[in-house]
Amino acid sequence: MKNLTDVLTQIGSAKLIAVTKQQNIATIEKAIHAGQLAFGENYIQEALPKISALKKYKNIEWHFIGVIQANKTRAIAEHFDWVQTVDRIKIAERLNAQRPAHLPPMQICIELNISDDKNKSGVTLKNLPDLIGCIKKLPRLHWRGFMTMVTQDFAACREIFLQWQEKGYAIDTLSMGASNDFVEAIAQGSTMVRIGTKIFGERHT
Repeated sequence: MKNLTDVLTQIGSAKLIAVTKQQNIATIEKAIHAGQLAFGENYIQEALPKISALKKYKNIEWHFIGVIQANKTRAIAEHFDWVQTVDRIKIAERLNAQRPAHLPPMQICIELNISDDKNKSGVTLKNLPDLIGCIKKLPRLHWRGFMTMVTQDFAACREIFLQWQEKGYAIDTLSMGASNDFVEAIAQGSTMVRIGTKIFGERHT
């Protein structure tokens, strides 16, 4: 897949999450055969059939990158390796309680809402310390860092990431950047990018 190779060249050492929303199984398999193993999905109903169909590929890593509804946490906890959009205590507690004992702790990022925009998901800076305090007490969750979808917040998100590292938290993931802004995200210190259209072209089912 030339597009995949091109993207990997451009992102350097950042980790690529190939976003497969509205992509079919055959398309995802092409990416797997080209060496891509980490995939992102936004909707649990769409993701579960793909995860099931691709179970024969043992090293695949699934990232949930959509808005989390409380009634969907069990399915997310049971089928995903990462959740990048944790933004409130209730969701963190449910994911922890519902993570199956035979699976390793769920890797999570906290989604930030730096501008406190009521129309956007993510935790506000005011509520962030309480959320982190809660997550650190939950044994089935492993906090890896922060995530944002807002281009204008890349620099501020990086500063917050560094601040919490300086406080002694062993976080290593700054998930920023999609097809239209990943170059800027990497320039601002992103360690993980979520790219779909740039790899697969326009979405289809």
